[in-house]
Amino acid sequence: MAASPENPAAATPRRKPGRHRGEGQWAVGHFTPLNGNEQLKKDDDGLNVRTRIETIYSKRGFDAIDPGDLRGRMRWWGLYTQRRQGIDGGKTAILEPEELDDEFFMLRVRIDGGRLSTEQLRVIGEISQEFARGTADITDRQNIQFHWIRIEDVPEIWNRLEAVGLSTTEACGDTPRTILGSPVAGIAQDEIIDGTPAVDEIHRRFIGNPAFSNLPRKFKTAISGSPQLDVAHEINDIAFVGVVHPEHGPGFDLWVGGGLSTNPKLGVRLGAWVPLDEVPDVFEGVISIFRDYGYRRLRTRARLKFLVADWGAEKFRQVLQDEYLKRELVDGPAPEQPKDVWRDHLGVHRQNDGRFYVGFAPRVGRVDGTTLSKIAELAESHGSGRLRTTAEQKMIVLDVEEAQVDSLVSGLEALDLKVNASPFRRGTMACTGIEFCKLAIVETKARGAALIDELERRIPEFDEPITININGCPNACARIQVADIGLKGQLVLDAAGNQVEGFQVHLGGALGLEAGFGRKVRGLKVTSAELPDYVERVLTRFQAERAEGERFAAWASRASEEALS
Repeated sequence: MAASPENPAAATPRRKPGRHRGEGQWAVGHFTPLNGNEQLKKDDDGLNVRTRIETIYSKRGFDAIDPGDLRGRMRWWGLYTQRRQGIDGGKTAILEPEELDDEFFMLRVRIDGGRLSTEQLRVIGEISQEFARGTADITDRQNIQFHWIRIEDVPEIWNRLEAVGLSTTEACGDTPRTILGSPVAGIAQDEIIDGTPAVDEIHRRFIGNPAFSNLPRKFKTAISGSPQLDVAHEINDIAFVGVVHPEHGPGFDLWVGGGLSTNPKLGVRLGAWVPLDEVPDVFEGVISIFRDYGYRRLRTRARLKFLVADWGAEKFRQVLQDEYLKRELVDGPAPEQPKDVWRDHLGVHRQNDGRFYVGFAPRVGRVDGTTLSKIAELAESHGSGRLRTTAEQKMIVLDVEEAQVDSLVSGLEALDLKVNASPFRRGTMACTGIEFCKLAIVETKARGAALIDELERRIPEFDEPITININGCPNACARIQVADIGLKGQLVLDAAGNQVEGFQVHLGGALGLEAGFGRKVRGLKVTSAELPDYVERVLTRFQAERAEGERFAAWASRASEEALS
């Protein structure tokens, strides 16, 4: 008997003893929603909320918004309520959602592949200044986020964004999120293959498509043909990584099942080589497996990484081939180890056409509308009008003639946008934090900016690659588990026994083909006030104890707990 919504038990497989009878997998007949989130999505597709925003909520105001739309479906259009001001981190897990909600929103602008024109950046800057109190943060998924957005202004913001080819469609929600792409796609001298056509085709076919707008959880994608492995492919749900097949030439190695949060897992290779023109079809197959077989019973187990962990790579590839692609995939090679430790494309680099691109670093991704408008002016007067955001909270100006490079660098540095950045400016990343995020426990952005200044002042001679990732809660939006020094925000006790903001420390994480999670030293927590002292101390010990050529992650994995404390 075939499975159907009316007869969900028909295809239920035998379960292991002690396991719940069903995980809410549609493909095995479990169509009945098993939690409130699944019921909300069944009641109405999140894509449909746009009409209510435009015709009802923007006209009647915040109090008119249906709670299911406010804390659910509005995410399908990039909108989250922001944290009410003045609520300390100790209340984060105690208060009800309506007590945490402010009457303002974060709005995320979707920037697939990190590609921007100066016209688009100028519009983003204008929106920031006019509607978002000047806020604009570059995220580690190549997006730009506004804060302080009023529901009354959202339709006008959409109109302005869409007039220049931008949108907020499915920038949040249980949807295919922004597609990460190499920020130097099509221009890098060492590029294996340009994945831009695949990014565009996936966006055209699947973004805003109701067939894929109700996934078990979010679905993150990365596509890069750069040998620098510059899109954090190891922690995406699906990733296509540039490789050269010995018989078929350039294409992509397929990875699935990566993700961090409170239960981190690295993606796994399926051992399959995918040519450029087949990437969208393989993407469709993998996202369809997630939609159909993904776990919908518990939100904490609803990411693709849990299905991949249970099935294993071999079964996942077999189901992809047999049930979705209806053909065998070609076996292929793994990516090679990157030659450059840094993967952010900071600095001045020659393009494949003889011109240059210039990568620069704001402080922990924090910019503002005025600065973005000035960046647009610089890019327009020194380049061709093309820019990129990166997966490391950085930006790049493309197509700069050699005679214009020094002038552009000077203009960026005058805005405190470092082209020749210290390892601390270059390697420090921070999530939104308690300033706006309802999940956060501690402040992050200002803390990260201050830490950069302190470390540059205290140990100016330090010149080793280092990543310091600061997160306001356990959910790892700033990738704490894969940083050299990962800082997970929590409340800690200071020397006087007072509860204050602080961090649990993770040490020695990394991305790349030697990817791994950092170690936690028992009881190692620092207060926010102690943070500069602690980081200075551990980096000084690293300098003193490291073997020649040894990187921080390798040293941290072998160092004594005393040396790391």
